[in-house]
Amino acid sequence: MNSPATCGRSWSISEDSLRRYVQFASESCIQELLSASDTNRYGNGNDGWKVVTLDNGVEISKRRSGSLHAFRSRWLLRSISPQQFITVANTIDAAKQWDSDLVEARYIKDVEDNLSIIRLRYGENSKPLFRNREFIVYERRETMEDGTVVVAVASLPKEIAAGLQPKQNNAIRGFLLQSGWVVEKLEDGSCAVTYVVQLDPAGWLPKCFVNRLNTKLVMIIENLRKLVQTTSPASHDHT
Repeated sequence: MNSPATCGRSWSISEDSLRRYVQFASESCIQELLSASDTNRYGNGNDGWKVVTLDNGVEISKRRSGSLHAFRSRWLLRSISPQQFITVANTIDAAKQWDSDLVEARYIKDVEDNLSIIRLRYGENSKPLFRNREFIVYERRETMEDGTVVVAVASLPKEIAAGLQPKQNNAIRGFLLQSGWVVEKLEDGSCAVTYVVQLDPAGWLPKCFVNRLNTKLVMIIENLRKLVQTTSPASHDHT
């Protein structure tokens, strides 16, 4: 269902069809995220990932997929459980606290208890790659049998997104091919976090795109780490 950016077209889709599509697409995204976070394959050089930087305990890698790159960051959070991390990373209101470029994060609708449609919007003052961009995405949250928590996020096909949420004003609708968190529970009460993102910002990409995105990832990670560590245990109940 990947299609050109036909802003003038939209599809009317039934609730049942939307649910089936998002369930299928998000399951595929979850499997891709789990594969990218597999510690048995991580760093062995056979899966296409190449380390870009290793700074302050955060490793950022990239892998080419077609004309675009996917980026992966991985780090450890000491004495933080997967649920504690996801409660902060998964709260839509908290997103503005750790990503200063985001000016709006709003639920459009809940498809299921663990599956939602969300609008993310970046304003005129955002960095060039995100300026005036908006993304209509699904967000699916799953806890695996071993306690690993996965949050999968990706854009809806443009025609379906236009039917659910018409593009507003001068916003440019970017396309998030896949992204999300994999948070693995460790025996010492800590967790290993892997974040993967692959996006098409729907515009010209400067040569410094990789460096700018790497800088943004490190900034988000640092802000998120501080937010998790300063959040009291009493506030970790998911709502």
